[in-house]
Amino acid sequence: MELPLFLPINLTHTLCLLPPLPLSLSLTLSNSLALEFQLFSASSYSPSSSLCNSFKHHRKKQFPSEKMTQQNVVVSESKTGINGGNTSITVAQKPPAAPGGYIPFPRRRILKNLEINGGQRINISIDSMRASSPTHVKSTPSLAEEYNSWILHHPSALDMFEQIMDAAKGKQIVMFLDYDGTLSPIVDDPDRAFMSESMRKTVRKLARCFPTAIVTGRCIDKVYNFIRLAELYYAGSHGMDIKGPTKESKSNENDKAEEVLFQPAREFVPMINEVYEQLVEKTKSTPGARIENHKFCASVHFRCVEEKRWIELAQQVKSVIKEYPKLRLTQGRKVFEIRPSIKWDKGKALEFLLESLGFANCNDVFPVYIGDDRTDEDAFKKLRDRGQGFGILVSKFPKETTASYTLQEPNEVMDFLKRLVEWKKLSTKSRSRV
Repeated sequence: MELPLFLPINLTHTLCLLPPLPLSLSLTLSNSLALEFQLFSASSYSPSSSLCNSFKHHRKKQFPSEKMTQQNVVVSESKTGINGGNTSITVAQKPPAAPGGYIPFPRRRILKNLEINGGQRINISIDSMRASSPTHVKSTPSLAEEYNSWILHHPSALDMFEQIMDAAKGKQIVMFLDYDGTLSPIVDDPDRAFMSESMRKTVRKLARCFPTAIVTGRCIDKVYNFIRLAELYYAGSHGMDIKGPTKESKSNENDKAEEVLFQPAREFVPMINEVYEQLVEKTKSTPGARIENHKFCASVHFRCVEEKRWIELAQQVKSVIKEYPKLRLTQGRKVFEIRPSIKWDKGKALEFLLESLGFANCNDVFPVYIGDDRTDEDAFKKLRDRGQGFGILVSKFPKETTASYTLQEPNEVMDFLKRLVEWKKLSTKSRSRV
Protein backbone atom coordinates (compact mmCIF):
# COMPACT_ATOMS: atom_id res chain seq x y z
CA MET A 1 0.00 0.00 0.00
CA GLU A 2 1.11 3.59 -0.45
CA LEU A 3 2.34 5.16 2.77
CA PRO A 4 1.18 8.72 3.44
CA LEU A 5 3.66 11.53 3.16
CA PHE A 6 5.37 11.62 6.53
CA LEU A 7 7.74 13.94 8.31
CA PRO A 8 7.97 14.55 12.06
CA ILE A 9 6.52 17.95 12.91
CA ASN A 10 9.79 19.39 14.16
CA LEU A 11 11.71 18.19 11.11
CA THR A 12 9.10 19.63 8.74
CA HIS A 13 9.59 22.99 10.39
CA THR A 14 13.33 22.52 10.30
CA LEU A 15 13.33 21.93 6.54
CA CYS A 16 11.20 24.91 5.60
CA LEU A 17 10.97 27.49 8.35
CA LEU A 18 14.37 27.88 9.96
CA PRO A 19 16.30 31.09 9.19
CA PRO A 20 19.23 31.08 6.73
CA LEU A 21 22.48 29.50 7.87
CA PRO A 22 25.24 31.76 9.19
CA LEU A 23 28.00 31.76 6.58
CA SER A 24 31.67 32.53 7.12
CA LEU A 25 32.17 32.83 3.37
CA SER A 26 29.70 33.12 0.58
CA LEU A 27 29.24 34.00 -3.04
CA THR A 28 26.29 35.91 -4.42
CA LEU A 29 23.56 33.35 -4.75
CA SER A 30 20.29 33.41 -6.61
CA ASN A 31 17.05 34.24 -4.88
CA SER A 32 15.15 31.60 -2.95
CA LEU A 33 14.64 28.54 -5.09
CA ALA A 34 12.67 25.45 -4.07
CA LEU A 35 14.38 22.11 -4.53
CA GLU A 36 12.05 19.14 -4.58
CA PHE A 37 13.62 15.88 -3.65
CA GLN A 38 12.33 12.38 -3.18
CA LEU A 39 14.35 9.69 -1.49
CA PHE A 40 12.78 6.30 -1.86
CA SER A 41 9.37 4.92 -2.75
CA ALA A 42 7.45 2.95 -0.17
CA SER A 43 4.74 1.71 -2.50
CA SER A 44 5.26 -1.96 -1.69
CA TYR A 45 5.89 -1.72 2.04
CA SER A 46 3.46 -2.69 4.73
CA PRO A 47 4.64 -2.02 8.30
CA SER A 48 4.03 -4.76 10.85
CA SER A 49 3.49 -4.70 14.58
CA SER A 50 6.20 -7.32 15.02
CA LEU A 51 8.68 -4.92 13.43
CA CYS A 52 7.74 -2.19 15.88
CA ASN A 53 7.97 -4.59 18.81
CA SER A 54 11.35 -5.80 17.58
CA PHE A 55 12.51 -2.19 17.38
CA LYS A 56 11.54 -1.46 20.97
CA HIS A 57 13.06 -4.71 22.19
CA HIS A 58 16.43 -4.04 20.59
CA ARG A 59 16.62 -0.39 21.75
CA LYS A 60 15.66 -1.26 25.33
CA LYS A 61 18.19 -4.08 25.36
CA GLN A 62 21.04 -1.86 24.20
CA PHE A 63 20.07 1.41 25.93
CA PRO A 64 17.73 0.48 28.81
CA SER A 65 17.17 4.04 30.03
CA GLU A 66 15.73 5.29 26.74
CA LYS A 67 12.10 6.29 26.40
CA MET A 68 11.09 5.52 22.85
CA THR A 69 8.68 7.39 20.60
CA GLN A 70 7.74 6.86 16.97
CA GLN A 71 10.67 6.24 14.60
CA ASN A 72 10.94 8.43 11.51
CA VAL A 73 13.66 7.47 9.05
CA VAL A 74 14.26 6.51 5.44
CA VAL A 75 15.73 3.12 4.66
CA SER A 76 17.84 1.86 1.78
CA GLU A 77 17.72 -1.74 0.64
CA SER A 78 20.85 -1.39 -1.46
CA LYS A 79 24.02 -3.12 -0.37
CA THR A 80 26.62 -0.92 1.25
CA GLY A 81 29.04 0.16 -1.46
CA ILE A 82 29.52 3.14 -3.85
CA ASN A 83 29.73 3.05 -7.59
CA GLY A 84 30.32 5.73 -10.16
CA GLY A 85 26.66 6.50 -10.83
CA ASN A 86 25.22 9.83 -9.83
CA THR A 87 22.18 8.47 -8.04
CA SER A 88 23.51 5.24 -6.58
CA ILE A 89 23.21 5.21 -2.79
CA THR A 90 25.75 2.54 -1.92
CA VAL A 91 28.86 2.29 0.20
CA ALA A 92 32.22 0.92 -0.90
CA GLN A 93 32.70 -1.57 1.89
CA LYS A 94 30.11 -3.49 3.88
CA PRO A 95 30.57 -2.74 7.60
CA PRO A 96 31.81 -5.66 9.70
CA ALA A 97 29.40 -7.66 11.77
CA ALA A 98 28.61 -5.80 14.95
CA PRO A 99 27.01 -6.63 18.30
CA GLY A 100 23.26 -7.08 18.65
CA GLY A 101 20.86 -4.29 19.40
CA TYR A 102 20.41 -2.83 15.93
CA ILE A 103 17.26 -1.21 14.74
CA PRO A 104 15.15 -2.63 11.90
CA PHE A 105 13.77 0.62 10.45
CA PRO A 106 10.59 0.66 8.37
CA ARG A 107 11.04 2.16 4.92
CA ARG A 108 9.60 5.67 4.52
CA ARG A 109 9.21 8.04 1.65
CA ILE A 110 10.08 11.66 2.29
CA LEU A 111 8.94 14.25 -0.21
CA LYS A 112 9.47 17.85 0.76
CA ASN A 113 10.67 21.14 -0.61
CA LEU A 114 13.97 22.48 0.66
CA GLU A 115 14.58 26.16 0.16
CA ILE A 116 17.76 27.48 -1.37
CA ASN A 117 19.43 30.14 0.74
CA GLY A 118 19.16 33.76 -0.32
CA GLY A 119 22.33 35.46 -1.52
CA GLN A 120 24.99 37.09 0.64
CA ARG A 121 28.44 38.41 -0.21
CA ILE A 122 31.24 38.04 2.34
CA ASN A 123 34.79 38.84 1.40
CA ILE A 124 37.66 36.39 1.77
CA SER A 125 40.65 37.84 3.59
CA ILE A 126 44.07 36.65 4.67
CA ASP A 127 43.07 37.30 8.28
CA SER A 128 40.01 35.04 8.07
CA MET A 129 42.04 32.32 6.35
CA ARG A 130 44.81 32.56 8.93
CA ALA A 131 42.36 32.60 11.84
CA SER A 132 40.53 29.50 10.58
CA SER A 133 43.13 27.22 12.15
CA PRO A 134 45.84 28.93 14.23
CA THR A 135 48.79 26.59 14.64
CA HIS A 136 51.81 28.65 15.65
CA VAL A 137 50.77 31.39 18.04
CA LYS A 138 53.42 32.99 20.22
CA SER A 139 52.50 33.25 23.86
CA THR A 140 52.18 36.84 25.02
CA PRO A 141 50.74 38.40 28.20
CA SER A 142 47.76 39.76 26.23
CA LEU A 143 47.08 36.35 24.65
CA ALA A 144 47.28 34.64 28.04
CA GLU A 145 44.85 37.19 29.46
CA GLU A 146 42.49 36.65 26.53
CA TYR A 147 42.64 32.87 26.99
CA ASN A 148 42.00 33.10 30.74
CA SER A 149 38.96 35.30 30.10
CA TRP A 150 37.70 32.92 27.40
CA ILE A 151 38.13 29.79 29.53
CA LEU A 152 36.04 31.38 32.29
CA HIS A 153 33.11 31.46 29.87
CA HIS A 154 33.93 28.08 28.27
CA PRO A 155 35.47 25.94 31.04
CA SER A 156 37.13 22.59 30.49
CA ALA A 157 34.64 19.72 30.21
CA LEU A 158 37.10 17.59 32.20
CA ASP A 159 37.22 20.08 35.06
CA MET A 160 33.43 20.39 35.03
CA PHE A 161 32.72 16.69 34.55
CA GLU A 162 30.87 16.16 37.83
CA GLN A 163 28.61 19.17 37.25
CA ILE A 164 27.89 17.98 33.72
CA MET A 165 26.93 14.53 34.94
CA ASP A 166 24.70 16.02 37.61
CA ALA A 167 22.79 17.77 34.84
CA ALA A 168 22.54 14.47 32.90
CA LYS A 169 21.19 12.36 35.76
CA GLY A 170 17.94 10.61 34.90
CA LYS A 171 18.28 11.51 31.22
CA GLN A 172 19.32 9.54 28.14
CA ILE A 173 22.70 10.74 26.89
CA VAL A 174 23.14 10.72 23.10
CA MET A 175 26.65 11.35 21.76
CA PHE A 176 27.57 13.26 18.58
CA LEU A 177 31.23 13.42 17.55
CA ASP A 178 33.06 15.24 14.77
CA TYR A 179 36.01 13.34 13.33
CA ASP A 180 38.96 15.51 12.18
CA GLY A 181 40.45 17.45 15.07
CA THR A 182 38.14 15.67 17.53
CA LEU A 183 38.76 11.93 17.26
CA SER A 184 41.90 12.30 15.12
CA PRO A 185 44.57 15.00 14.97
CA ILE A 186 44.56 17.64 12.23
CA VAL A 187 47.21 16.61 9.69
CA ASP A 188 48.60 18.04 6.46
CA ASP A 189 47.37 15.11 4.37
CA PRO A 190 43.61 14.49 4.97
CA ASP A 191 44.03 10.91 3.74
CA ARG A 192 46.28 10.20 6.72
CA ALA A 193 44.04 11.52 9.48
CA PHE A 194 44.07 8.20 11.33
CA MET A 195 42.52 7.80 14.75
CA SER A 196 44.54 5.90 17.32
CA GLU A 197 43.63 2.34 18.27
CA SER A 198 43.01 3.49 21.84
CA MET A 199 40.54 6.10 20.56
CA ARG A 200 38.77 3.45 18.48
CA LYS A 201 38.42 1.19 21.54
CA THR A 202 37.10 4.11 23.57
CA VAL A 203 34.48 5.03 20.95
CA ARG A 204 33.42 1.37 20.71
CA LYS A 205 32.86 1.24 24.48
CA LEU A 206 31.03 4.57 24.33
CA ALA A 207 28.61 3.22 21.69
CA ARG A 208 27.79 0.29 23.98
CA CYS A 209 26.69 2.76 26.64
CA PHE A 210 24.99 5.49 24.59
CA PRO A 211 23.63 5.98 21.06
CA THR A 212 26.63 7.48 19.24
CA ALA A 213 26.87 9.29 15.91
CA ILE A 214 29.78 10.63 13.86
CA VAL A 215 28.90 13.98 12.24
CA THR A 216 31.55 15.07 9.74
CA GLY A 217 32.23 17.01 6.58
CA ARG A 218 33.85 13.94 5.05
CA CYS A 219 31.95 11.47 2.90
CA ILE A 220 30.67 8.44 4.79
CA ASP A 221 32.89 5.97 2.93
CA LYS A 222 36.08 7.73 3.90
CA VAL A 223 35.25 8.36 7.54
CA TYR A 224 33.96 4.79 7.94
CA ASN A 225 37.25 3.43 6.58
CA PHE A 226 39.02 5.45 9.29
CA ILE A 227 36.73 4.43 12.17
CA ARG A 228 35.59 0.93 11.14
CA LEU A 229 32.85 0.68 13.76
CA ALA A 230 29.52 -0.61 12.39
CA GLU A 231 27.63 0.10 15.60
CA LEU A 232 27.70 3.87 15.06
CA TYR A 233 25.45 6.25 13.16
CA TYR A 234 27.23 8.23 10.46
CA ALA A 235 26.25 11.67 9.13
CA GLY A 236 28.69 12.56 6.33
CA SER A 237 28.99 15.57 4.03
CA HIS A 238 28.00 17.95 6.86
CA GLY A 239 24.91 15.88 7.62
CA MET A 240 23.71 15.53 4.02
CA ASP A 241 24.32 11.75 3.99
CA ILE A 242 22.99 9.92 7.05
CA LYS A 243 23.22 6.19 7.67
CA GLY A 244 22.97 4.02 10.73
CA PRO A 245 23.74 0.55 12.05
CA THR A 246 22.43 -2.37 10.00
CA LYS A 247 20.75 -5.57 11.07
CA GLU A 248 20.11 -8.64 8.94
CA SER A 249 16.45 -9.61 9.07
CA LYS A 250 15.85 -12.71 11.16
CA SER A 251 12.48 -13.41 9.59
CA ASN A 252 13.88 -14.02 6.12
CA GLU A 253 17.49 -14.99 5.53
CA ASN A 254 17.24 -13.67 1.96
CA ASP A 255 16.21 -10.18 3.05
CA LYS A 256 18.79 -7.50 2.49
CA ALA A 257 20.20 -5.46 5.33
CA GLU A 258 18.20 -2.39 6.27
CA GLU A 259 19.84 0.87 7.20
CA VAL A 260 18.89 4.41 8.12
CA LEU A 261 19.22 6.64 5.10
CA PHE A 262 18.57 10.33 4.57
CA GLN A 263 20.07 12.35 1.74
CA PRO A 264 18.44 15.78 1.35
CA ALA A 265 20.94 16.89 -1.33
CA ARG A 266 21.16 13.85 -3.60
CA GLU A 267 20.02 15.93 -6.61
CA PHE A 268 23.24 17.93 -6.29
CA VAL A 269 25.60 14.97 -6.77
CA PRO A 270 26.15 15.54 -10.53
CA MET A 271 26.79 19.25 -9.90
CA ILE A 272 29.31 18.51 -7.14
CA ASN A 273 31.14 16.08 -9.44
CA GLU A 274 31.28 18.81 -12.11
CA VAL A 275 32.61 21.40 -9.69
CA TYR A 276 35.17 18.96 -8.29
CA GLU A 277 36.65 18.33 -11.74
CA GLN A 278 36.80 22.06 -12.47
CA LEU A 279 38.45 22.81 -9.13
CA VAL A 280 41.11 20.15 -9.74
CA GLU A 281 41.89 21.71 -13.10
CA LYS A 282 41.73 25.33 -11.91
CA THR A 283 43.95 24.84 -8.83
CA LYS A 284 46.62 22.57 -10.33
CA SER A 285 48.94 25.61 -10.68
CA THR A 286 48.83 26.16 -6.89
CA PRO A 287 51.32 23.87 -5.10
CA GLY A 288 49.91 22.24 -1.97
CA ALA A 289 46.23 22.72 -2.82
CA ARG A 290 44.23 19.57 -2.17
CA ILE A 291 40.72 18.97 -3.56
CA GLU A 292 38.34 16.36 -2.09
CA ASN A 293 35.01 15.14 -3.40
CA HIS A 294 32.70 14.22 -0.51
CA LYS A 295 29.83 13.23 -2.84
CA PHE A 296 27.39 15.86 -1.57
CA CYS A 297 29.99 18.60 -1.08
CA ALA A 298 33.61 19.35 -2.01
CA SER A 299 36.62 20.69 -0.10
CA VAL A 300 39.64 22.75 -1.09
CA HIS A 301 42.41 22.35 1.52
CA PHE A 302 45.04 25.08 1.75
CA ARG A 303 46.93 23.89 4.84
CA CYS A 304 49.97 23.05 2.66
CA VAL A 305 49.71 26.13 0.44
CA GLU A 306 52.14 29.01 1.02
CA GLU A 307 50.35 31.91 2.69
CA LYS A 308 51.38 34.31 -0.07
CA ARG A 309 49.27 32.23 -2.48
CA TRP A 310 46.14 31.92 -0.35
CA ILE A 311 44.25 34.79 -1.97
CA GLU A 312 45.19 33.51 -5.42
CA LEU A 313 43.71 30.13 -4.46
CA ALA A 314 40.59 31.77 -3.05
CA GLN A 315 40.07 33.63 -6.32
CA GLN A 316 40.48 30.39 -8.27
CA VAL A 317 37.80 28.75 -6.14
CA LYS A 318 35.44 31.72 -6.46
CA SER A 319 35.88 31.80 -10.24
CA VAL A 320 34.51 28.25 -10.39
CA ILE A 321 31.71 28.63 -7.84
CA LYS A 322 30.31 31.85 -9.34
CA GLU A 323 28.92 29.77 -12.21
CA TYR A 324 26.88 27.68 -9.76
CA PRO A 325 24.38 29.89 -7.91
CA LYS A 326 22.84 26.83 -6.22
CA LEU A 327 26.10 26.19 -4.34
CA ARG A 328 27.64 28.15 -1.49
CA LEU A 329 31.15 28.62 -0.21
CA THR A 330 32.07 28.43 3.48
CA GLN A 331 35.35 28.17 5.35
CA GLY A 332 36.62 25.67 7.91
CA ARG A 333 40.03 24.87 9.38
CA LYS A 334 42.39 25.73 6.50
CA VAL A 335 39.74 24.54 4.06
CA PHE A 336 37.08 25.98 1.76
CA GLU A 337 33.83 24.01 1.67
CA ILE A 338 31.53 23.98 -1.36
CA ARG A 339 28.04 22.87 -0.41
CA PRO A 340 24.49 22.88 -1.81
CA SER A 341 22.60 26.01 -0.78
CA ILE A 342 19.89 24.16 1.08
CA LYS A 343 18.94 24.80 4.67
CA TRP A 344 20.68 21.72 6.01
CA ASP A 345 23.76 21.50 8.20
CA LYS A 346 25.20 19.59 11.16
CA GLY A 347 22.59 21.09 13.46
CA LYS A 348 19.77 19.81 11.27
CA ALA A 349 21.49 16.41 11.10
CA LEU A 350 21.67 16.30 14.91
CA GLU A 351 17.97 17.10 15.17
CA PHE A 352 17.06 14.53 12.50
CA LEU A 353 19.01 11.80 14.31
CA LEU A 354 17.42 12.65 17.66
CA GLU A 355 13.98 12.39 16.06
CA SER A 356 14.93 9.16 14.29
CA LEU A 357 16.02 7.68 17.62
CA GLY A 358 12.67 8.54 19.16
CA PHE A 359 13.53 11.73 21.04
CA ALA A 360 11.53 14.22 18.96
CA ASN A 361 9.42 15.49 21.87
CA CYS A 362 11.39 14.00 24.72
CA ASN A 363 12.32 16.15 27.71
CA ASP A 364 14.66 13.62 29.29
CA VAL A 365 17.23 13.36 26.49
CA PHE A 366 20.71 14.84 26.99
CA PRO A 367 22.59 15.31 23.68
CA VAL A 368 26.34 15.95 23.82
CA TYR A 369 28.09 17.26 20.69
CA ILE A 370 31.91 17.47 20.50
CA GLY A 371 33.59 19.21 17.56
CA ASP A 372 36.39 21.57 16.61
CA ASP A 373 35.27 23.28 13.39
CA ARG A 374 33.17 26.29 12.41
CA THR A 375 30.65 23.93 10.84
CA ASP A 376 30.08 22.38 14.29
CA GLU A 377 28.73 25.71 15.51
CA ASP A 378 25.41 24.90 13.81
CA ALA A 379 25.09 21.88 16.10
CA PHE A 380 26.19 23.84 19.19
CA LYS A 381 23.56 26.48 18.42
CA LYS A 382 20.89 23.84 17.86
CA LEU A 383 21.49 22.38 21.33
CA ARG A 384 21.38 25.83 22.89
CA ASP A 385 18.13 26.63 21.09
CA ARG A 386 16.62 23.31 22.23
CA GLY A 387 17.74 23.93 25.81
CA GLN A 388 18.99 20.35 26.01
CA GLY A 389 22.47 18.93 26.53
CA PHE A 390 25.53 20.94 25.60
CA GLY A 391 28.28 21.43 23.04
CA ILE A 392 32.01 21.00 23.62
CA LEU A 393 34.48 22.87 21.40
CA VAL A 394 37.89 21.25 20.84
CA SER A 395 40.43 24.07 20.68
CA LYS A 396 43.66 25.25 22.28
CA PHE A 397 42.96 28.84 21.28
CA PRO A 398 40.16 31.29 22.11
CA LYS A 399 37.39 31.20 19.49
CA GLU A 400 33.96 32.68 19.26
CA THR A 401 31.62 29.78 19.98
CA THR A 402 28.18 28.85 21.29
CA ALA A 403 29.60 25.70 22.89
CA SER A 404 29.29 25.54 26.68
CA TYR A 405 32.57 23.75 27.39
CA THR A 406 35.96 23.09 25.83
CA LEU A 407 38.61 20.42 25.45
CA GLN A 408 42.05 21.22 24.07
CA GLU A 409 42.83 18.26 21.78
CA PRO A 410 41.78 14.71 20.79
CA ASN A 411 43.62 13.20 23.77
CA GLU A 412 41.42 15.24 26.10
CA VAL A 413 38.38 14.14 24.09
CA MET A 414 39.39 10.53 24.69
CA ASP A 415 39.82 11.18 28.42
CA PHE A 416 36.36 12.73 28.56
CA LEU A 417 34.77 9.79 26.70
CA LYS A 418 36.51 7.31 29.01
CA ARG A 419 35.12 9.10 32.03
CA LEU A 420 31.65 8.99 30.49
CA VAL A 421 31.92 5.22 30.04
CA GLU A 422 33.09 4.77 33.64
CA TRP A 423 30.30 7.01 34.89
CA LYS A 424 27.77 4.90 33.01
CA LYS A 425 29.16 1.67 34.46
CA LEU A 426 29.06 3.04 38.00
CA SER A 427 25.53 4.41 37.63
CA THR A 428 24.34 1.06 36.22
CA LYS A 429 25.88 -0.80 39.17
CA SER A 430 24.24 1.63 41.61
CA ARG A 431 20.81 1.02 40.06
CA SER A 432 21.29 -2.76 40.15
CA ARG A 433 21.94 -2.66 43.92
CA VAL A 434 18.70 -0.82 44.61
